Amino acid sequence: MNFRFTIGRKIILGFSVLIFLTLLAFALTLFTIRQSREINDKIARLYTPSIDALQDSRLLITRSKLLVSNWVNIQGQSDDKTRLRTLIDSNYFELKNRFTTLTPQWEKKDRNEMDSIFSECEALWLMHRQVIDQLGKFDNYEDPNIFFPMRSMVLDEDGEITVQTRVISERLDRLINAQYKAAGATRTKMLKSFEQLQIVVMLLLIVLPVGGILIAILTARTITKPVQKLKSILLQMARGVLPRESIKNRNDEIGEMSIALNSLVDSMKLTTEFANEVGAGNFDSYYKPLSNEDTLGYALIKMREDLRENERVLEAKVIERTEEVVRQKEEIELQSRKLEILYNHVTDSIRYAKRLQDAILPAPATINRVLPDSFILFKPKDIVSGDFYWMFEKEEHILVAAIDCTGHGVPGAFMSIVGNNMLNQIVKERPLLKAGEMLDELNALAGKTINQHSEETAVRDGMDLTLCIINPKTRVMNMAGANNPMYLFRNNQLTEIKVDKMSIGYLDEGAPKRFTNHEIQLEAGDTVYIFSDGYADQFGGPKGKKFMVGQFRTFLTQIHTLPMHEQKRTMDATIEQWRGNLEQVDDILVMAFRIA
Repeated sequence: MNFRFTIGRKIILGFSVLIFLTLLAFALTLFTIRQSREINDKIARLYTPSIDALQDSRLLITRSKLLVSNWVNIQGQSDDKTRLRTLIDSNYFELKNRFTTLTPQWEKKDRNEMDSIFSECEALWLMHRQVIDQLGKFDNYEDPNIFFPMRSMVLDEDGEITVQTRVISERLDRLINAQYKAAGATRTKMLKSFEQLQIVVMLLLIVLPVGGILIAILTARTITKPVQKLKSILLQMARGVLPRESIKNRNDEIGEMSIALNSLVDSMKLTTEFANEVGAGNFDSYYKPLSNEDTLGYALIKMREDLRENERVLEAKVIERTEEVVRQKEEIELQSRKLEILYNHVTDSIRYAKRLQDAILPAPATINRVLPDSFILFKPKDIVSGDFYWMFEKEEHILVAAIDCTGHGVPGAFMSIVGNNMLNQIVKERPLLKAGEMLDELNALAGKTINQHSEETAVRDGMDLTLCIINPKTRVMNMAGANNPMYLFRNNQLTEIKVDKMSIGYLDEGAPKRFTNHEIQLEAGDTVYIFSDGYADQFGGPKGKKFMVGQFRTFLTQIHTLPMHEQKRTMDATIEQWRGNLEQVDDILVMAFRIA
């Protein structure tokens, strides 16, 4: 059998070369991408956690110096002394454990350096413990033989703790720089691989077009010219003109196509005539297949019969479907109008409920008169809210509360009205009580009013709140809370007034629990914050997580010195930016006032 270098083989050969080069480019790209992914994984798994851990270690050493300095300077008990013990006994070992999974992957010299730093840290903790033991008692601060050596060790520039802290910090800084350089070298390696890939791709960008041009020239010489001839004949046939000349035979696929085309011309005459008759609706037109094996001919005859039947069936279905569509359209329009009316009724009712709820809130004029240097950030999740704020004046005292009722929306709004009425009832019918006593009264009244028919296993309704009773003349404030604490800023220091962990309206069997009353002597310039949990519980940020109480406290620390109207604007903008495109999850209420 003679080998023929046919058109198909020529094209296959040319495109095989192009495909091979393309696959080569893809393979190199995939290899480089996988190598880059491994490098990125190493950076994310090793270098970044290592740098974070080293920076945390640097911060812990610096913090220990600050805490031990406070130990020397402060005679009495303080939170900083507790924090120093926690740092030495717990925080340091937690941080040290983080390195157990990281240092095995470091270079040997860096591992040895880290082990040496841990030894230096433990020597530093021994010095700290010496200060803790020597100045553990109040009387030791009065003993010069004890106090001044300890003070020199901690506060002097050449003191042992100062020197040891500086040495450890410098060594940690060197390790951090080493990790940064290692990460940079790894990134450089990745960039180099991409540069190599770029060179290969540029070469392929040159080779592939050249190969494509060569294949195009070969195709044009062996295929395009005879195909143009076939195209001319087919265009004539498309116009109803039969070809007057045939294509010369060739020893390739073009020659085979010319033979097939001549046969096609004869059959197309009969087929075209029959198709025109059927298309005109003449289903009785005559057509005879060319042979018993003429599949197309028999298919045309079957098509004629099917079209005859389909035309009859379709006419009946069109009439039936038209009537059905008309009925469905009328029904849909009717239901749509009903839904629109129902939606408008519900929305109008809720908006009217908002007017009722707004009516129970203190008027802005009252707030400005009673607490002139204050703000209220009130952001209901829905049209109406389960959070509300309450204010009352009695016997030269100002009563202020931030209340978070069960739920939000319409159910929460009903609860807010009930809660407002109960507070008004207590303050009007009873003499002026302490804040804790007033919450006891409110708890008993809520248990009888709201949950008197609730079963033990049912979800009960209640309220979380913070209540403040202030005497503006003496600046004495009674405060009590149900689950929600109070923050007090004095001289730029935050104090959290912790409250009872129980809600209003949740009654247990046995003797009722009493709410704790806190009496606080306020000073001029003090800033007080009471709030619901909606601000801290809002999801958002780059990872879609909660704002959290800790971040809320830090945020208040940053803005509490601003004017009140500026604080409100900043808080509103911050929570909206944090929320982004996410839905507000709960009602938000933050109240603040500054003591004159």
